[in-house]
Amino acid sequence: MPDSPVPAKRPRAGRPPTLQAPRERILEEAARLFARCGYESSSVADLAAAIGVSKAAIYHYYTTKQDIYDAIILEVLGGLTRAVTQAVAQAPTARERLRQFMLGHARYFEGHHAQFVTMLVGYSGMAITEREDAARLRDGYEHLLRDILSGGVANGEFRALDVASTGRAVLSMLNWMARWYQPGGPETAETIAAGYFDLLAGGLLA
Repeated sequence: MPDSPVPAKRPRAGRPPTLQAPRERILEEAARLFARCGYESSSVADLAAAIGVSKAAIYHYYTTKQDIYDAIILEVLGGLTRAVTQAVAQAPTARERLRQFMLGHARYFEGHHAQFVTMLVGYSGMAITEREDAARLRDGYEHLLRDILSGGVANGEFRALDVASTGRAVLSMLNWMARWYQPGGPETAETIAAGYFDLLAGGLLA
C-alpha cells in the first residue's frame, strides 16, 4: 500500500462553493446520492442541488462525476485502513487482534455507510489509474487481516487453516452488511460484527 497520497487531478475553473471543507462536503453528499440513486442515475446537477451550490462550484474541485466517484472510494479505503490499523495496534493476542479488526471495520462502516455502499456496489466502475490505486489500498488492507490470521496460526492460537480463504470469509461477512444493514436499527454494526466474531471463534457446535 502506498505511503504517499494519490495526487489530485487538476480541477476546472469555477467559482468555489462557500462551504466549510468543500471537498469533504462534496464527497459526503455525493456518496449519499450514489448510494440512494445509483451512480448512473445521479448527475452533477443533482449533487449541486443537494448541496445548494452551482454546478460550476462543483467543477471547481472535481472535473467530472467520475472523479468524485473515484475520490469517494479512495477515501473510504484509506480511512478504513487507518481506523482498523489503529484498532488492532494495542491488542495483545491474535484472537483479540482479529476481534478488534472486525469491530473496527464495523464501526468505520457504520460511520461511513453511504461511502461503503457506493464502493461495494460499483468498485469496478472506477477509472483505470484510480482503480490501480484502490487495488493497492485494498490489498494492503487484506494483508493486515492475513497477518493477524497467520500470526495466530504460527503461535498456536488458531488451528492450521488456509489464511487467504479464511480472510476472504471474514471480509465477506463484514462487507455483505452493506447490502442489508441500515444505521439506526435495533443493533449497531459493531454488535453484529461481535456476533460474527463469536461465531468464528466458537463455531456452531455446542
